[in-house]
Amino acid sequence: MDRSLYIAMSGAKQSLLAQNSNANNLANMQTTGFKSDLEWFRSRPVSGDGYPTRVYAMIEKPGTNFSPGTMQTTGRDLDVAINGEGLIAVQGEDGKESYTRAGDLRITPEGLLRTGTGLQVIGRSGSITIPPSEKLTIGSDGTISIVPMGAGNATTLQVLDRIKLVKPEMKDMEKQGDGLLHTKNGMPLVASSDVSLTQGVLEGSNVNAFVAMTEMIELARNFELQTKVMKNVDENSGASAKLMQMA
Repeated sequence: MDRSLYIAMSGAKQSLLAQNSNANNLANMQTTGFKSDLEWFRSRPVSGDGYPTRVYAMIEKPGTNFSPGTMQTTGRDLDVAINGEGLIAVQGEDGKESYTRAGDLRITPEGLLRTGTGLQVIGRSGSITIPPSEKLTIGSDGTISIVPMGAGNATTLQVLDRIKLVKPEMKDMEKQGDGLLHTKNGMPLVASSDVSLTQGVLEGSNVNAFVAMTEMIELARNFELQTKVMKNVDENSGASAKLMQMA
């Protein structure tokens, strides 16, 4: 069988992988703080005995677009958005410290502060617990203050905790399968005082719908082209077999 069949097959396979990544971006256009995934191909000669006359397509390790999303004013006390660079520290499902830009916070019936996806927000010394209150404010430095329920003086704020905010070099971060950002060396980051929050605002997804749709069409055409090549190779193989039979 002609080796070009395998070359076309590798191109079709990588197009499908890239399409999966692009489809995930489109599915998260409305996800708070979502960072779109990037994908790209490169050609790799096949090394071995003889000359490297065959070049296969392969997809590189996907990267991440860390640019900020659109800011949306909600007026909700538990919605926060990061101004400029920075990340919010949360506890991932594996129990390790991870990071996100999603500031749609919630308070569970047990009083734990979590993100909209249920991840525990990290404070100065671990989880943040918020008792029943008449008013809650989150300062620009992440400080959480409340007016306790039934307090005689409703103007006196009580400081509870401070959300851990970090400001790493994004080249040292990577997005993993859980959708969260992790340090490449696996070590937790130190809190930074250079990160500021805005209360009552949410950062939306940074997925560009026009770019993603254009990419989807381009990848579909690329896949179609590779399948046509495979079909032509098969037809040529069949014609060659008939000529050999006639001979």
